[in-house]
Amino acid sequence: MTDAARSLYIAQPALSRAIRDLERELGMTLFARSGRGVVVTAQGRRVVKLAREALDAVHEIEGLANHGTVTEAELRIASTPSLEPGLAGRLLPAYTAEHPGVRVHIVRCDGRDAVVSAIRDQRADLGLTDLPVPTDLITHPLERQEIVLISPPGLDLPNPVPMGKLHGMRLALPARGSLRRRELDAMFGKYAVTPVVVLETDERNGWLNAVRTGQASLLWYRGLAEQAARAGLVVRSLEPAVRRVIAVVHARRRLPLIAQDFLATAEKGTAA
Repeated sequence: MTDAARSLYIAQPALSRAIRDLERELGMTLFARSGRGVVVTAQGRRVVKLAREALDAVHEIEGLANHGTVTEAELRIASTPSLEPGLAGRLLPAYTAEHPGVRVHIVRCDGRDAVVSAIRDQRADLGLTDLPVPTDLITHPLERQEIVLISPPGLDLPNPVPMGKLHGMRLALPARGSLRRRELDAMFGKYAVTPVVVLETDERNGWLNAVRTGQASLLWYRGLAEQAARAGLVVRSLEPAVRRVIAVVHARRRLPLIAQDFLATAEKGTAA
């Protein structure tokens, strides 16, 4: 119950009350206590199956309607800033070439959590982000993208950069407490390095400005590194290499046909 409430961003007591209200309304027991937790009853499993079938039918009807009026169809894709260049430069051209009647709207999100929220709030049909994401979303892995070190010119560093070289290095990092910061802190702990934190922010422009002005280096995805290299910054790999899985994610429901088509195009492009 606690994990379910956390994934829904609601308090655990509120979730328990909602379940009790639903059980009273239906006149049946959906969950039974078992030790320190709960299990779904046979009636509960049947209710879930029927509810999913009903929702799938509704979404299929919506998909047929969208497919029938494809000139007015809109596909909404949430993306993090570091992955948007790949989305706009590679995935979207391949999709729009095959589906010229679909208008694609990119929902710009500050990070992975924002992508998840956009899908849960139904502001986006699909999301492009790195993993992991909460288990209430379905994932379709596309590629593994490397994390690299972006530095101002003039630093005397090898390529690739051994992890130990990050100790004492001046870095611009995501805000303390954010998911990305926790992941980087875990990596620092794994390799027993302590960088000098020059800047803490979730603003991508703030990171790049700190590197451009020579204040700090930055750890980020190679997709962003291409933009940095064009700006005259130096991009180096890490040793050992660090990679994250990039995936298309969506809610656990039947997708509109235009979203299914995009997913098929993305997976086909990855296979190629």
